[in-house]
Amino acid sequence: MISGPADLVVTGARLRSGPVVDVHCAGGRVTALAPAGELPAPPGAVVVEADGGLVTEPFVDAHLHLDKVRTLPLIGDAALQAYTADGMTGSARGIDLARAVKAHYSVDRLLPAIRQALADGERHGVLHVQAFADVDTAAGLVGVQAVLTAREEFRGRVDVSVVAFPQDGVLRDPGAAGLVEEALAIGADVVGGIPWTEESAAEQEAHVEWACALAARLGRRVAMLTDDAPDPAFDTTRMLAVAMRRHGLAGRGVACHARALGHYEPARQTAVLELAREVGLGLVSDPHTGSVALPVERAVALGLAVALGQDDIEDAYYPFGRHSLLEVAFLAAHLLDMRTGPQQEVLVDLVTTSAARVLGLAGYGLRAGGPADLLVHDAGRTVDLLARHAAPRVVLRAGRVLG
Repeated sequence: MISGPADLVVTGARLRSGPVVDVHCAGGRVTALAPAGELPAPPGAVVVEADGGLVTEPFVDAHLHLDKVRTLPLIGDAALQAYTADGMTGSARGIDLARAVKAHYSVDRLLPAIRQALADGERHGVLHVQAFADVDTAAGLVGVQAVLTAREEFRGRVDVSVVAFPQDGVLRDPGAAGLVEEALAIGADVVGGIPWTEESAAEQEAHVEWACALAARLGRRVAMLTDDAPDPAFDTTRMLAVAMRRHGLAGRGVACHARALGHYEPARQTAVLELAREVGLGLVSDPHTGSVALPVERAVALGLAVALGQDDIEDAYYPFGRHSLLEVAFLAAHLLDMRTGPQQEVLVDLVTTSAARVLGLAGYGLRAGGPADLLVHDAGRTVDLLARHAAPRVVLRAGRVLG
């Protein structure tokens, strides 16, 4: 629940840039960031003492398969082993095996774990989630219905953008395309896709074209899993960028995984990344769920919006996870070899400000006039924030304490 009056001051809050300030909030907005002690707290205001701890924006999870959380015990390790073995060369086979979990789907079975994942994320400061929910001829609309139910329960605390996701493809799974449209009609927000699993390059292109045409017709965003294998033959990230340009979807697309980009020769990699930047295609990396990753630092250096995502929580693709994006960033520091001071700052950007760019979150940011959505941490340094990857001491939404 949310508690506390609208006026609130966080005292002694250390910004990531170094200064220690008092953050004044009223009416759900940040009204001032003043040097510590300069402005008195208004009479009756709630005072949160940061004691020199960092204050940050809330975390943004740009990629979470929310309908699948904690479903691994239902099917065992076969899909997980296929997805991760031999440098992810069998990842497509893992996806096919994971389909078996949908035989167990019902809204009542899925909802408790979905609620727990959102509650765990809230406790860890994750207040924005792009949630993928399967819609296909095996799952029907059950996963979407469960996620939509949870979204309403958490409204005002955690923002959940629901992706209608045809996990088994649209050409490989006739009927899935229609189910995506049904899911959008009942409340899903984003057109999903997974073109790289289609049988041929022509079918992959057709999948991308279908999704982007639908997004353009309905005025929606598009979010796809692209090139989730270390094979330079895959080209669906580029296909998505080209289709976004063709359909006028600039700034309204996300490509998750895109692992094959890390195996492109340099000129080709640069060309695809520059095209993605041109059309505003955001990239999401989940390096903890597989042994290869898209070239995160190269993409950041070229000015792309890049995020890290939780991706999976105890499902057919990843057996761990507690919906902590600081934990994800800590793991990424090792997996992406990003450990210097400046790289640590980039890692935090990838779960805050840069991730917000990926999802096109309007108004996001810690500044006067911005939303009073804040995290107060015990850690006073970025290195401690990542090393400890602890839950925030206080989570604020619209200037009120969540808890």
